Amino acid sequence: MKLFLYIGLLFTVLITSGCWDRVEINDLAFVMGTALDLSEDGNVIVSVQIAIPSSGPGGPGGGGGRQEKFFVISAVGKNGNEAHQLLQKKSSRTLFTAHRGVVFIGERLAKHGIKDAVDVFTHDPRNRLKTYIMVVKGREGREILQTKYPFEQVPIEAVKEMEGLGTDLAVTLRDFFMAASSEGISPVMGVMDFEDSKEEMKENKNKIFKLGGSAIFKNFKLVGFLNEKETNGFIWVTDKLKHSRINAYLPEGNGNVGMVLYHVKRKITPEISGDKVKILIQLWGQGSLVENNSQLDISLSKNLDIVQKALEKSVKEQIQTLLAKVQKQYKVDSMGFGQEIYRNMPKKWELLKGEWDNKFPEVDTSIEVKLTISGIGMAGPPLQLKDKEIIK
Repeated sequence: MKLFLYIGLLFTVLITSGCWDRVEINDLAFVMGTALDLSEDGNVIVSVQIAIPSSGPGGPGGGGGRQEKFFVISAVGKNGNEAHQLLQKKSSRTLFTAHRGVVFIGERLAKHGIKDAVDVFTHDPRNRLKTYIMVVKGREGREILQTKYPFEQVPIEAVKEMEGLGTDLAVTLRDFFMAASSEGISPVMGVMDFEDSKEEMKENKNKIFKLGGSAIFKNFKLVGFLNEKETNGFIWVTDKLKHSRINAYLPEGNGNVGMVLYHVKRKITPEISGDKVKILIQLWGQGSLVENNSQLDISLSKNLDIVQKALEKSVKEQIQTLLAKVQKQYKVDSMGFGQEIYRNMPKKWELLKGEWDNKFPEVDTSIEVKLTISGIGMAGPPLQLKDKEIIK
């Protein structure tokens, strides 16, 4: 009896153990980033940046000399799936996308429309939806992949670190698709820009790219950009701001001040009366004053009140500029005002949603800003001023 039991247990182990479908790491090509661009005939160009593994200080196989840490391959297809199939034919290893950090969209493709180009990311389970997605302003997306960044061995790692700092707009594939399929909001993306001119880009040297604001989409097409200052306000209004810096000019002190915000929040309150829609935007922030280039002695409460009001006015003007561009110029509800109505007044949203594109530019908005300065640095007045120059 025991013999049959042992044979049965052994048979079970034999048929349930083992990794029959495993792929050795030496058979994988690790894709660090992907770029999508528009070809001259209207097809999509898919490019991937692949990390080159090193086995020693000198790179693959050891030895001395500088070795490249990545290479880029491209393919053209009618859609993303066909292009990826052609890419695989150019690689001796299986393309592995689980470590991909960013998907870049060239500006020309973004304006043409990306609905078909990005569909592959929603259906192929090998694609991670936590991957960042960005527009490359004024350039082709593959230019980023080919750029050598001085701080990181593989340039895409630099982009991931920038996005992870939380100082600019960071949008993942998941964020983008959720906004695109939600009621009352249009999707946005972060923007990557080059600091060098196109002539300087031709030289064989390290290049600097930077986070360059945000891109506004409607119906999967790029309609315009927000600059860095406008993007900072956008992140605050959409409740994604973690920390920030703000500045203000002081007419009374003939100078300017700077503040670091480390705690922020916002509230959006919709109000509907007849066919009129009003939106109240309330912003709160707390932080420390880190710069005082005015003549005011900010250790005095009356002068600190002047500084606080100036900073609040600066934030309010920043949001007003943002609203003017999004509402009047682009006419796209990327801030989710319609979504707030949908959540808080679903019955009224049912009546509004069919004409929301026409209603949104005419929405009456009001802004309230309240800042709390909890620290004024190490000194009240600037230390470089003489006593008679200080306003007390």
